[in-house]
Amino acid sequence: MDLSASVGGPDDPGFPAAAAARAGAVPALDDEVSTCRACPRLVAWREEVGRVKRRAYLDWTYWARPVPGFGPQDAALAIVGLAPAAHGGNRTGRMFTGDPSGDVLYAALHAVGLASRPTAVDRADGLRLHGVRITSPVHCAPPDNRPTTAERDTCRPWLAREFQLLRPTLRAVVVLGGFGWQALLPVLRDAGWRLPRPRPAFGHARNVVLHEAEGDGELHLIGCYHPSRRNISTRTVTPEMIRAVLRTAADAAALPTRA
Repeated sequence: MDLSASVGGPDDPGFPAAAAARAGAVPALDDEVSTCRACPRLVAWREEVGRVKRRAYLDWTYWARPVPGFGPQDAALAIVGLAPAAHGGNRTGRMFTGDPSGDVLYAALHAVGLASRPTAVDRADGLRLHGVRITSPVHCAPPDNRPTTAERDTCRPWLAREFQLLRPTLRAVVVLGGFGWQALLPVLRDAGWRLPRPRPAFGHARNVVLHEAEGDGELHLIGCYHPSRRNISTRTVTPEMIRAVLRTAADAAALPTRA
């Protein structure tokens, strides 16, 4: 069935499913993601933030669009967050770039040898990820960092198609926080991985091995507390804890790490 035949433009609620289905490769999917306007509340918020701006970024032209995933299309390791930050990814146009959470995450990735540099400033800063792709269940910055269930579900086809395209090379996934964990489980099921019953609960450093529904492949699903400013300030999670999770995930994905 051709979904696109009955779907209007990017502001149609059915646009994510139709556009994701026709994306034959990750770069094409990223291009489609950045045009989406399917969630009116998120569109209004991200664009308002881009107009009003934060005083420190008055000279920036905000991206103010959905933020696609970042990293190679043959990644062995995926990192799944929550959604772009209003003055981070929504400003720079790249996942976890230009905000405190990204400062912690990219420093940790670089420390273990999975990123070419420890900082992420903008889309043209030359940062490269080594065998890692970063994405999220919701691609637009939500008010108060809280997308609704309906917004998560509307956005889900993007994540589902991304994981279908990554499946041939993907060996491990690190999920930053409980929201991403719950959003990802049905995506993994639909991408061909068997979920245990009862469904595994999120936990920091929890490592669940999933098996292909058809085949003998394995996928390591690993939880990590989100490197939010609050979690870092309260030491709910520390850079050392994040580095340890990334090393575990890199080992599962057979990616080389720095000692």
